[in-house]
Amino acid sequence: MQLIKHYFLSCLTSLAIVILSVMPIPEVPELAEVPLWDKWVHFVMYGGLSLVLWFDYCRKKKQRRVNVRVVALTLIYPTVLGGLLEIVQAYCTTCRSGDMLDFYADAIGACLGFILGACVVRKLQLF
Repeated sequence: MQLIKHYFLSCLTSLAIVILSVMPIPEVPELAEVPLWDKWVHFVMYGGLSLVLWFDYCRKKKQRRVNVRVVALTLIYPTVLGGLLEIVQAYCTTCRSGDMLDFYADAIGACLGFILGACVVRKLQLF
C-alpha cells in the first residue's frame, strides 16, 4: 500500500498502459495513413510513464540525483513492462499480437523519458 500511496500517478499510468495493451484496438482508417502510428503511440506511452515515474520519485524522495534506484525505476521498469506486455500480447490475447518493433519503441520512449526527466523534472522547484 505504501508503494501505491507514494507512486499513485505512476501506478495509475502503469495500469492504464496495461489495460490499453490488452484490449482490442478499434479500426480507425485515418490513422492507417500515418506511417508507424502505433510505434508513436508506444513511444509516447512509455516516455510518459518514465516522466511520471521521475515526478513521483522526486516528489517522494525530495532528491534529484541520478542513482541506481532512479535508473531502475524510471528506465528499466518501463522497458521491462513494455517487453512483458508484448509477450502477453503475443501469447495470451487473441485480439493483439506481440511485435519487436513495438518493444523497441517502448524502450526508446522510456530512454527519452529518462533523459527528459533527468534534465527537466528533477530541476523543477515544485517539491
